[in-house]
Amino acid sequence: MTGGAAVPEPSDQPVRAVPERPDQPVRAVPGGTSRDGVTPAARDPGTPTGAEPVPPELAPSGGDARGRRARAERVVLRLARPYLSRLLGAGLLAAATEFAGLALMATATWLLMTAAGRPTLDRLTVAIVAVRALAVSRGVFRYTERLAGHDAVLRMITDVRARVFATLAARRDTAAQRTGDALSRLVSDVEAVQDLLLRVLVPGAAAALVSLLAVGGAALISPPAAGVLAVGLLLAGVGLPVLATVLTRRAADEVAPLRGALAVDAVDLTHGAADLAAFGATASALGAAEGRARRLARLERRLAAAGFAVDAAGVLVGGLTAAAVVVVAMRAGVGGVLVGVLAVGTLATVEVALALVGAARQRTQLRAGLARVAALLTAPAPAPATAEPAPGPEPTAAGHDVRFAGVTVRYREGAAPALAGVDLALPAGRRVAVVGPSGAGKSTLAAVLTGAVRPDAGRVTLDGVDVSAYPAGELPRLVGGLLAEAYVFHASVRENLLLGRPRADAEELTAAVRAAGLLDWVNAQPDGWDTVVGEQGGQLSGGQRQRLALARALLAAPAVLVLDEPTEGLDPAAADAVLASVLTATPAGHSVLLISHRLSGLAGLDEIVVLDAGRVVQRGRHDELVAQPGWYREQWQLQAAAERGYLALAP
Repeated sequence: MTGGAAVPEPSDQPVRAVPERPDQPVRAVPGGTSRDGVTPAARDPGTPTGAEPVPPELAPSGGDARGRRARAERVVLRLARPYLSRLLGAGLLAAATEFAGLALMATATWLLMTAAGRPTLDRLTVAIVAVRALAVSRGVFRYTERLAGHDAVLRMITDVRARVFATLAARRDTAAQRTGDALSRLVSDVEAVQDLLLRVLVPGAAAALVSLLAVGGAALISPPAAGVLAVGLLLAGVGLPVLATVLTRRAADEVAPLRGALAVDAVDLTHGAADLAAFGATASALGAAEGRARRLARLERRLAAAGFAVDAAGVLVGGLTAAAVVVVAMRAGVGGVLVGVLAVGTLATVEVALALVGAARQRTQLRAGLARVAALLTAPAPAPATAEPAPGPEPTAAGHDVRFAGVTVRYREGAAPALAGVDLALPAGRRVAVVGPSGAGKSTLAAVLTGAVRPDAGRVTLDGVDVSAYPAGELPRLVGGLLAEAYVFHASVRENLLLGRPRADAEELTAAVRAAGLLDWVNAQPDGWDTVVGEQGGQLSGGQRQRLALARALLAAPAVLVLDEPTEGLDPAAADAVLASVLTATPAGHSVLLISHRLSGLAGLDEIVVLDAGRVVQRGRHDELVAQPGWYREQWQLQAAAERGYLALAP
């Protein structure tokens, strides 16, 4: 994904690649190359690179990084326009809160110093009421400001997070995309947008406005003292923020990408614990993660030390400014009570101005996260995740013709191709199975068809148009289905199914689940359709999880249905029954591309294509392939013998 500063790689552990199927990218343990073939140092540090090109809105002019950061902020702030009135109201309420606090301090000082002279009570009545009113109003203003500000920002963040999620979900080139880093973008980086508004713009604008009002109020008492106050406020509100930015800029640029890398490490170490242990790479992975954690801790300590130094300087500036104001006011002949008011008011005003230091520091720390979010926000807007075609007739046989022409795919430079010159015709209504040994390129073929992988040579067309030319929101409605490792969400059965077709009614849900062979299980559950399946379907067996994903694919009913191992995890008898049911439930005129290791149940398909090492080695109908020597006949005989033995042992 993106990166401003490269993420340092403290670990010198050697690269340890975990051998997998040759049609998949190298999977490797942390400390070497990642599952997607990307080294940890290249994991999305913060600005668009490689697979994520720099959008025009963020492209630097003449290498001006400062201009790029400013453009990233503008990109983010454009989304705040619908909520501008709410944000403006929050800013005015924040200014009112700070001004009430300043007025409270000044009024209370005047009251105490005046009361020391034992005047008549009527001289103090107004001040007493004012102190009470200001104390109450300050709390009311603060509460209302927080309510208004968070209301506006949370509404905006909802839009931003939905847009970021849709952009990540719609990406076709996911080679450099990591689950942990995507989570970091969706959570931590999006929160940077919230902090930009609530912790930078609103308090910064309020502090600037109150500082101007304070200087104006001081000028009514003593213009020379107001001049001294203005100088002190410039030091506290301009000089110190600049100093804070300079001291924290470099370290802050590394924090966001390091957090993203640590999120990746967390996912690798938890979900990949079994693989790491199997290959003896747990220590290496932990070492790499601990190295990045130590680096992040050092950076955060450095930021904290710089913040302490700037805060201490702010206290010193406040004290010196107050002392200077007192001296100048006394020389100008200002009365003793007003001198005290000026002194206390100066301390309070400088404290308000020091909010600009915090805003500047916060803005510096948010830059990398904002750039990462802006890169996604400036990507072409994908169709909403819940979009589906308008009600109308089902697609017909006309106009859903898929063609593979000389398709070649290589995952790494110099490696053997996962697909090599594959030709395949899938006209509308045709049903084709792709079989072959593990690593033959079957899943890569499905990924190329769905647009998840782009071929290095050749092309795949849908109705004569390259699949890469279809909008990201339209292609899944035309080509889709059950792909490898289909995700099941921590939600109910109904909610997982409705991802396939949000407007599906109860009859359509029932038909899809029946075709997938899951209806009896759903009816047997106490909560029925509202049964929660757990994170990644953890409350289901492997076969039930596969049937749920298969039912969702059937419910979506794309014109070209891709089924990657749809009966995985099922016993042979159930697998044959489910496959036959699925093929029967597929609407007439819809194409089917079936990827399977099992050869049983393929007799009724129009064509069977055998892949080996990425090349088509056999093709024909089932009876033709069984009659000729080759991989298909050998595998058919082996599977038939094994399943007869399995069934013989069954009760």
